[in-house]
Amino acid sequence: MRNAVIRRVLAAAVVVAAAAGCTVSGSAGSAPSEPAAKPSKSADAKPPAKPSGTGEPDGPEAQSAVLSPGDKGKKVRELQARLRQVAWLFEYPDGSYGDSTVKAVKGFQGKRGLPKTGEVDPVTWEKLLGMTAKPGYFELYAGGDQPAAKPDPRCMTGRVLCISKTSRTLVWMIDGKAQLTVDVRFGSELTPTREGQFKVDFKSRHHHSTLYDTPMPYAMFFSQGQAVHYSSDFKARGYTGASHGCVNVRDEAKIASLFEQVKAGDKVVVYW
Repeated sequence: MRNAVIRRVLAAAVVVAAAAGCTVSGSAGSAPSEPAAKPSKSADAKPPAKPSGTGEPDGPEAQSAVLSPGDKGKKVRELQARLRQVAWLFEYPDGSYGDSTVKAVKGFQGKRGLPKTGEVDPVTWEKLLGMTAKPGYFELYAGGDQPAAKPDPRCMTGRVLCISKTSRTLVWMIDGKAQLTVDVRFGSELTPTREGQFKVDFKSRHHHSTLYDTPMPYAMFFSQGQAVHYSSDFKARGYTGASHGCVNVRDEAKIASLFEQVKAGDKVVVYW
């Protein structure tokens, strides 16, 4: 009888607890179970992905430029020479990435569906390499301004007009030291400039060729009618022309200074 009363009391307690919203575990007469442990955060749990539409560019980052406006040097000369090969640049390479080079690069890029930035990025550079040949020395220096070649040993003593066909330069040297350097042009295959060691025979400030009926200002003769002299044709046309065997100079101010310094009897060395 007593046990029946106890069971009825416990049953009533369960009903009250359920109505209050509590959870009762275990059966009547058993010890209550321990509360369940709080769920732990997984070490591998990752925060949810950021929503799209953040404004950041999709795809790979833009590639840095290989060459940019304002750059200088031989790499720029190569760029300019290659642009000349595909007729996007008509000026001679000068090694300076200026406005005309920017315009040529933009034209090249636009023609091939590339962004017209005016900068040479890796994609533009690879496209240009695929369409052109590696420029030779005279392409890189088609307009002159090339560095002087190593002096011939015969140029290292005395007063010498040291003339290199390799670099197309004349260096006025005194006792092995360069005093002045100018661009020069030589004769054609049919009328070549002779190579060797000579001396200045005589000078003629206002010389005029009777053979070719052409002016030869600041002429310094060194070999059977061949001379170093100023050439307006060289100044106008550059290396697209040639002399009749003389050594042409296109910088009038420099050859005027040279003419004043050189004396009859000074050495002349023409070499490769």
